[in-house]
Amino acid sequence: MSSAAAGELVTIVDRDNNVTGSATRRQMRAERLPHRCSYILVFNSAGQLLVQKRTETKDIYPGYWDPAAGGVMQFSETYEENAEREVAEEMGIHGVALTPLFDMWFEDERSAVWGRAFTCVWDGAVTPQVEEVQFVEAMTPADVLRRAEAGEQFTPDGLEIVRRYLARTS
Repeated sequence: MSSAAAGELVTIVDRDNNVTGSATRRQMRAERLPHRCSYILVFNSAGQLLVQKRTETKDIYPGYWDPAAGGVMQFSETYEENAEREVAEEMGIHGVALTPLFDMWFEDERSAVWGRAFTCVWDGAVTPQVEEVQFVEAMTPADVLRRAEAGEQFTPDGLEIVRRYLARTS
């Protein structure tokens, strides 16, 4: 995590998704404070997800596959603003219509987060953010789940987003 990112203020919430204050990203990670994130499932028109391979320097789940673009919400942002900023930063995608899907609580030993999932379709060029994304690979949602079951490391919150997305569309 860069020193600038470590010091940025993020929204802190309770288990009911009520804002309780703010903290630095470093403090949020160190104390595992519940926070907000956006998750964007970026599909191409063939129905494949554009899945990111995270860099080894990410502050959480380094080197994992991530089926969703997105990230931690800064204190002054809405979910929609955060999703637009994150998909632009991480993948170089600008001006795409984001469709909200659902809100979700996710908690594991590393993180506690309220997330809002979005989806979009993008067939243009992708420019991965070198600090956060090694490269992007197109996979079907079924491929993501199959590869995770076979032992490849995927972000657990991203897998939950894919599972819930598939449950809604089945």
